[in-house]
Amino acid sequence: MLANRAPRTDRRTWTLCRSAHDLSPPTLSSPELLPRRLLPEDSPPMIYAAYQAQSDLLDPIRLAARLSRQMIGTMGGFGDTPLLRNVTAACEMIERAGLSHERPAFDIGTVTSGNREVEVREEVALTLPFGSLLHFAKDVDQPQPRLLVVAPLSGHFATLLLDTVKTLLPENDVYITDWHNARDVPLSAGGFGFDDYVGHVVRFLEEIGPGGHVLAVCQPCVQVLVACAVMAQENNPAQPLSMTLMAGPVDTRINPTKVNELATSKPMEWFEQNLIATVPPGYKGAGRRVYPGFLQVSAFMAMNLERHVKAHVGLYENLAMGEQAKADTTKTFYDEYFAVLDLAAEFYLETIDKVFQQHELPRGVLTYRGGSLDFRAIRRTALLTVEGERDDICAVGQTVAAQDICTGLRPHLRRHHMQAGVGHYGVFSGRRWKGQVYPLVRNHILAADA
Repeated sequence: MLANRAPRTDRRTWTLCRSAHDLSPPTLSSPELLPRRLLPEDSPPMIYAAYQAQSDLLDPIRLAARLSRQMIGTMGGFGDTPLLRNVTAACEMIERAGLSHERPAFDIGTVTSGNREVEVREEVALTLPFGSLLHFAKDVDQPQPRLLVVAPLSGHFATLLLDTVKTLLPENDVYITDWHNARDVPLSAGGFGFDDYVGHVVRFLEEIGPGGHVLAVCQPCVQVLVACAVMAQENNPAQPLSMTLMAGPVDTRINPTKVNELATSKPMEWFEQNLIATVPPGYKGAGRRVYPGFLQVSAFMAMNLERHVKAHVGLYENLAMGEQAKADTTKTFYDEYFAVLDLAAEFYLETIDKVFQQHELPRGVLTYRGGSLDFRAIRRTALLTVEGERDDICAVGQTVAAQDICTGLRPHLRRHHMQAGVGHYGVFSGRRWKGQVYPLVRNHILAADA
């Protein structure tokens, strides 16, 4: 599979993404979604094997298209004719026709911190089988709040939050959950379910150390809330000073969206039988049952196929006309959009069941590793919840429900913000995120850090 270029996400890119109807990680095709029921041991790998066979067959065609495009490029001015520009555009479209299963680079480079530009270095602070703690290290004059950003594990890589990270970096010491592609995790590492996700969050906060903060975007709001309760019950010294939950499905009974309705329209057996495949031989995770990334992106595309087709027709036309800036905007978005990872079947299925079908958290019956959870134990972690007025994935009311769950917090440690005029992505990316939402997040963190 040809690797995609590392994306650089800007406002125009997110505008394109929103024009694709907010096809975000937290849709039904993402992992917000079931009991740790064991899938049939004889679950056939045919779906995955067929996909891989098709990809392997297309590789030589993509390679030939790339070589042809490069050859035309060596012709200099002789290749700059309407006919050859169309040929080059067609070759590039063929070359790009595929998915990447590798995480793109964040490639942030530098940020302005204080009055100077400082270098940003990506450093792995801790590696666990299913995810790493990635640190955006930089040399600054004064210590900054240590902030863990918990990215959705929903078929795309953590780079989906590039705009979020870039906004946070100048004033915070930022870490992020860099989730691994399940097809690359050997069976010897064991399974990865809902509780394992929570355990990873706890372990990452422990690695950051006492006095840290946590910010969850979308699907992991539930797991982060559970992690904070677990740490509070155990009086863990690394329990965070503040918790920010942004556009997450804490209680999907409230104002259910089409995504929520779809998650409850099928029995658990349907998800197990129709969306779970087995990783074929040739990968480190061969034999592992997963919800494949290629199925997720296919579902995303099908939701708004006409818009995606229109975007690619426009890309071809921009390439043929030599309008490189416009073409780059589209390519940047799809480079990220088509970089997919597989989810461990246990996590996907358990999340559907616990969060979307059984509503265990708001009903007060959610457990962690067999033990009960007492959210009243959260007394020192200040809570900020953020929602978007036009969010059609996690609707208004679903995230603020965390305020009613954390009853042990005194009023001055709880705050909610509903951002007017934004959909799902606008909560954590784009102009309003930078200018209106982030200042509230910054103040929340600084107040808890004082």
